[in-house]
Amino acid sequence: MRKATRFVGLDVHADSIAVAVAEEGRSGEVRSLGVIPNRPESVRKLVKRLEGPRGLRVCYEAGPTGYALYWQLVELGVACEVVAPTLVPMKAGDRVKTDRRDATKLARSYRAGDLTPVFVPDQAHEALRDLVRCREAAKKDQLRARHRLGKFLLRVGRRHPERIKAWSGKHLAWVREQRFDEQAQQITFEDYLAEVDHVAIRIARLEQAIERSSETMRPEMRVVVGALQALRGIAPLTAVTIVAEAGPLSRFPRPKQLMGYSGAVPSEHSSGGSVRRGGITKTGNSHLRRVLIEAAWAYRHRPAISANLRRRQEGLNPSLIEIGWKAQQRLHRRYVTLVAKGKPHQQVVTAIGRELLGFIWAVAVEAERQHARTNVRRVA
Repeated sequence: MRKATRFVGLDVHADSIAVAVAEEGRSGEVRSLGVIPNRPESVRKLVKRLEGPRGLRVCYEAGPTGYALYWQLVELGVACEVVAPTLVPMKAGDRVKTDRRDATKLARSYRAGDLTPVFVPDQAHEALRDLVRCREAAKKDQLRARHRLGKFLLRVGRRHPERIKAWSGKHLAWVREQRFDEQAQQITFEDYLAEVDHVAIRIARLEQAIERSSETMRPEMRVVVGALQALRGIAPLTAVTIVAEAGPLSRFPRPKQLMGYSGAVPSEHSSGGSVRRGGITKTGNSHLRRVLIEAAWAYRHRPAISANLRRRQEGLNPSLIEIGWKAQQRLHRRYVTLVAKGKPHQQVVTAIGRELLGFIWAVAVEAERQHARTNVRRVA
């Protein structure tokens, strides 16, 4: 006899988990089971209390606690999904929010099929994502350190020569030559400069670590990282970031789903015959969106194969290189057209980045398909 399915909603916090269960069937009972500590042994006891993993379907919202709970539940044999918190249905008039009510709402919505699961990486993939984001945090620290040093020099009237580009090698050499008569100012200057140097060393160390990690990633991921470099503006570090943030790109049935995942699609508020479109939604992966728009700036230039791009394309399948060339032609033409219409450059580049995702999806899917065919031939 088939065991009835029980839908479990977990409202997860750093130290506690509120638990609720919805019995199978639209009219089935939805009850709160209270709050348990967020500890592995407490989770195991909860599964045992619910009569084992058979028939259990568990969900909780993605958040700062990460995927450790998901991995533990899967290891215990429990079917678990992590859901998007921004897509959980909410009643407009509901003004009471507690952990127990949130868990009950999750259990009820999960039973009704109203929740949207998110992609959960494995532990190796999550480790690579953490490393990529650590490097991004270091880049932000570098920007702040440079800003402090630059504004300090500006306040004391030290301006670098106009012919020198800011933070280039010549600019840093000029900065190191500065001396101050006041001891307090000299100490301040040396501290700001030391922080700039420290962050630069930190970034170089992290980039080396990312390069080593990319060499040991799973073959199907490594193939996609190499294939994405057929596109202009996507160097090795950008390609690793895209794969680390988006996961297997073939999991998106169409490019539009990938564009929505990035949050680079325009918002819309239409009713009747009125159509209103606004700025991009930004309800997506901000890390992916950042590197995407950075890469899109490369398409303001005319189509060309630079020495660096030619080197990255060595050994790639001609079909991937052809997609990269089509992307250059299409996106540059689009850029010129939008600029000629008077659109702001930032808006134009954002639109180009959104279309670039379509070519990224095409390259990744083609690379995965070729990799799968190669493995089939090897097995045969």
